[in-house]
Amino acid sequence: MSVGLYQSGVSALLAAQQQLATTGHNIANVNTEGYTRQRADQNASIGVVNGGNYIGTGTYIQDITRLYDQFSYKEQLQTQSNLSNANSMNTHLSQLDQVMSTSGGAVVSSLDLFYQGINGIADNPSDAGLRSIVLNQASTLSNDFNELAANFDSMTKAVNGEIEQVASRISEISQELAKMNETIMHSQSDLTGQPNDLLDKRDQLISELSEYTRVSTVEDSNGVLTVMIGQGTTLVAGITPMTLQVTAGDPNANETELKLVSKGSNIGLNATALGGSLAASFEFRDEHLTQARNEIDRLAMAISSTLNDSQASGLDLNGLQGANIFTDINSTQLQQGRVLAHSSNSSTASGQVEITDVKKLSTDEFEIRFDGTDFTLYNLTKGSNEPLAETAVGSGVYASATDNGFTFAPSGTPAAGDKFSIVPTKNSAALMQTTLTDGSAIAASSAVGVTPSTNNVANGNIEITNVSDPEAAKNANITVEMYEDAGQFYYQVSDTSGTINSGTYDPANGLSIDIPAGFQINISGDVTGSSANAPETFTLGSAFGVGNGSNAVTMAKTQEIGVTNGGKETFSQSIAVTSSVVGSKASNADLTADTAQALYTQAYNRNQSTSGVNLDEEAANLLKYQQAYQAASQVISTANTLFDTILSAVR
Repeated sequence: MSVGLYQSGVSALLAAQQQLATTGHNIANVNTEGYTRQRADQNASIGVVNGGNYIGTGTYIQDITRLYDQFSYKEQLQTQSNLSNANSMNTHLSQLDQVMSTSGGAVVSSLDLFYQGINGIADNPSDAGLRSIVLNQASTLSNDFNELAANFDSMTKAVNGEIEQVASRISEISQELAKMNETIMHSQSDLTGQPNDLLDKRDQLISELSEYTRVSTVEDSNGVLTVMIGQGTTLVAGITPMTLQVTAGDPNANETELKLVSKGSNIGLNATALGGSLAASFEFRDEHLTQARNEIDRLAMAISSTLNDSQASGLDLNGLQGANIFTDINSTQLQQGRVLAHSSNSSTASGQVEITDVKKLSTDEFEIRFDGTDFTLYNLTKGSNEPLAETAVGSGVYASATDNGFTFAPSGTPAAGDKFSIVPTKNSAALMQTTLTDGSAIAASSAVGVTPSTNNVANGNIEITNVSDPEAAKNANITVEMYEDAGQFYYQVSDTSGTINSGTYDPANGLSIDIPAGFQINISGDVTGSSANAPETFTLGSAFGVGNGSNAVTMAKTQEIGVTNGGKETFSQSIAVTSSVVGSKASNADLTADTAQALYTQAYNRNQSTSGVNLDEEAANLLKYQQAYQAASQVISTANTLFDTILSAVR
């Protein structure tokens, strides 16, 4: 009996000792990140038969297990991935919001100062000082657009750098997980328990991986994990790791792409579906940042085009047609930069895009595909497509029937299957420059004016429109007569050689008429009350003069004219809308991040309630197992006393 009691006491002592060691291990790792609380599972030893009864033989520690809740752990991984995605998007959009507030605000200020200068010239066209101020403000405006574009470039490079760093870290984690899988597989057998601390380290790597991308795992009977990212792409297959590789984008090298590499093969990944901070970086770069860039590029293009056109309609102090203030929006460099040929094309053909109507330009991105015979335009933003046709037979210039505000001219001979990415607004802000350097070259004067006859009594009206050749227009000597006869309205246009145009018109809608001297006129108005023998008469002649600021007035009015977004927005409204949209996105991203943080905190706390170390609980266990150890020691001492008594009795 004393021998059995001794064995029970020793087993209890050893069990208590392991319980104490496990409790001490938990307490020691209370601040260890990723540590899962361990527990010594104690069982009773199988009893032995003695006198028809089963006599207990003590206890033993069956296993040291982790208090691991798979459901709560996977919930924590998912919310951690969502939180990382939300935080990354919030950071990026906040930065973009700051850029639009500072650099975008500078553009608004420069634009206002430029138009103030134009209004000054309209009041005093001959003032050389005012003209110099306008050129300085124009230079400041173009520089502000350049700086804004440079900020976008810097943000793109920074995001690409983050993507490369994350991809590199994911590859490292993949290799570490594969090694851990192999170690865990060899560490487990039917005779040994689980390598708990090694499993914790593996789970910690999985947790870190979930910050970068969405993670799911499958464990086999050997405790080896298959790790999948995104929507089920295998990153680690048992002991075989895959790696992520960042490659230059096609056709835009700055839009880097991700590929999964394994044993010499690689597969392209849809990065926006990966989740985590990685997906947020791609979404921000390819959607939000690109949208803001395209809208600023469109604005820079609209300003350049509108002011250059206004210049071209007037005459400078030397009586010459106004030269461009800003870079021509259809310069060769800009036209060619709008077309990017795909590397998969079998030909070396490229092309160029010419802007035909700024008002019709959207910020959408397009792709042109050639099937061997015809070109088709695909709107990648809207997901629609339409055929392209030559604007004139044999011209080699193609446009869509809906007229997107640009034409496409291929260069070289394309092959079937060739694709070309089209970004109509590309580089407009980055390459915007003030090309006018002489203040006297600002075309403040109109070329031709309209003088109504003093005998006119009705509401006839003539407006000069679309002056394409002001130098020729200033030499015009045109007479226009308008009259009503039997309810029909007539007009007649004459020059010194005789009648050059005549016909009828609708007084409500008006009529545009081309004048050979390089401009158009629009006639309108009800001339009832004037007989056929007494028409309304208007004389069109030179209006040039150093004191004429009419064209500067027209130029100043472009500040309040809708140009962008289908002619719905003025320049100031356009940048205000872009800034407000970015600000709204940043605000929403901040709210989303707060929500994601709350959900993650809840999931983390739920997991910690099971797997985390509670010092109060461990302190109680420490006392309990200490008492058990002392009690077991007393059992052993009693067994020794009994055994000594028996030995003494038989001596």
